[in-house]
Amino acid sequence: MTKHTYDMGLVGNCAFLALINTDTSVAWLCWPRFDSSFVFGSLLDTQKGGEFSVRPAHGAAFESKQYYQENTNVLRTEITTADGRYRVTDFAPRFEQYDRYYKPLMFIRKLEPLAGAPRVRVVCNPVGEYGRKPLTHRRSSNHIAYLGLEEEIRLTTNIALTYVLDGEDFALNETKYLVLTYGAPLEAPLESTVERFLGATGDYWRKWVKNMSIGNFHQDQVIRSALALKMHQYEDTGAIIAATTTSLPEAPGSTRNWDYRYCWMRDTYYILTAFNNIGHFEEMERYFHYIANLSGKVKGKYQPLYGISGTTELVEQELDLEGYLGNQPVRIGNDAYTHVQNDVYGQVLVALLPLYVDQRFVNRERANPEALMYEALRLIDATMDVPDAGLWEFRNLAQYHCYTYLFHWAGSHAARQTARALGNKEMEALATELNEEAARRIEQCYSEELGAYTNAIGSPHLDASTLQLILMGYLDPHSDRARRHLEALEKELKTPEGLFYRYRHADDFGTPETTFLICSFWYVEALACVGRLDDAIREFEKLIAYANHLGLLSEDVDAKTGSQWGNFPQAYSHVGLMNAAYRIAKKLDRPNFV
Repeated sequence: MTKHTYDMGLVGNCAFLALINTDTSVAWLCWPRFDSSFVFGSLLDTQKGGEFSVRPAHGAAFESKQYYQENTNVLRTEITTADGRYRVTDFAPRFEQYDRYYKPLMFIRKLEPLAGAPRVRVVCNPVGEYGRKPLTHRRSSNHIAYLGLEEEIRLTTNIALTYVLDGEDFALNETKYLVLTYGAPLEAPLESTVERFLGATGDYWRKWVKNMSIGNFHQDQVIRSALALKMHQYEDTGAIIAATTTSLPEAPGSTRNWDYRYCWMRDTYYILTAFNNIGHFEEMERYFHYIANLSGKVKGKYQPLYGISGTTELVEQELDLEGYLGNQPVRIGNDAYTHVQNDVYGQVLVALLPLYVDQRFVNRERANPEALMYEALRLIDATMDVPDAGLWEFRNLAQYHCYTYLFHWAGSHAARQTARALGNKEMEALATELNEEAARRIEQCYSEELGAYTNAIGSPHLDASTLQLILMGYLDPHSDRARRHLEALEKELKTPEGLFYRYRHADDFGTPETTFLICSFWYVEALACVGRLDDAIREFEKLIAYANHLGLLSEDVDAKTGSQWGNFPQAYSHVGLMNAAYRIAKKLDRPNFV
């Protein structure tokens, strides 16, 4: 089997995201929100997905080179044909203006001839309602309006509109510009405005990178991962989605095709840790506010995931689309919102801790702390004896998961620290009681025979999520028990290539075929924690080879072929890389760092 990679680059501005193929076609762009219908979605259907491309004329053979402008999310694709060479620069404007961020629903393409006399063909054919709704167009003097959605899509360009509408080739002998907007159109001068926006957007991203606090360990990959993660925050509400896409299969033919354009509570702790590790607090604060706003929607429990606006109902539907490389079903929505996943309460408590103990956050950011804390603690108390679906969201299996009890333990520990900071003795006592009870439940997952903690009380199965027993400090990383636990997980779940399965036992859809990349990075962190630093560095350097040509990571990797699978780019995988690199860098600088 040949190696499969997602040969695409990501652009975005924290209001929308787009994926660009190496042939310049837009594979994926959803408007007006991350979780809206695509307007370009050839990724999931080559016929119904629309098209926006700047390809060579007459289907000519070509070579492609795609790269980011250094330390930015400005993407460049260079196309070389027998006739010549040209470059397409793609970006979503983002910069500070009038004391706030300018982040319009505007996708900009700059076309430049570089050598020879290249001839190109520009096609722009947006669609609506996941390909079910073709749009009509209206030609004006300098733009084409696409009609049929709630708001107008407009293409403003200095290319002859006839060439675009008729799909005709033309000679690219000077710089051309394409500005596609949803809603508010571009009313300013085209060329000078695009150049100003391009310069300001590049400056914004470079400044953002300069303000990162990172070590010297594989800085280039950490920077790219941080830039990718940043784009996955929907700034309007602060939500951070798991991935750009929906329905890219975890393995071909597996039917494990899920919509990941939502905000998972299970990711909260790791995402906030990643932003904290690079010293970016603005993103943390926005995410804090998103979580705090969810508390008003809690009806006896937190859901495992929410929409980017805090939507509680994410009803799963299947669409009549051909699917990525023919993989069906194509799903939107995610029924995991109905699941019982009890680690979320601890996730909320651990996530909110910095608001109350870190002096860099001022009082006005600490909204109603006792109410939020008590709410989460009461939910931990109420669910201590309730089996759940676990963080891997088993659809037909409820157990008493070790990982859930770990977050009961970590969340109550965080609440105890917060209670002390607030001088709340009653909360401190409740948190201490729950912390001790959670520890007792974790110990019920320990198998003397295996010398390791299993995935649930009474279960014989091992699970990579229990690596977190070491990473979160439940197990002393220097203890014999931590060493034996890690060795047992290695023996059961690690592949010869250094990748890690989530688990190897069968679930609702059979036995997992591909490894889960975040687990591999957890393994690297655990190696660093227990003092196996050389092993950690070696395994980390194996893992970064599974990125695509731009350093972007998928959700899953086929260990045998090195193929990328699952939704892409996967924010969670980039979070794992950032946190593993941070742990190694700290160990290199301070060998006793845990």
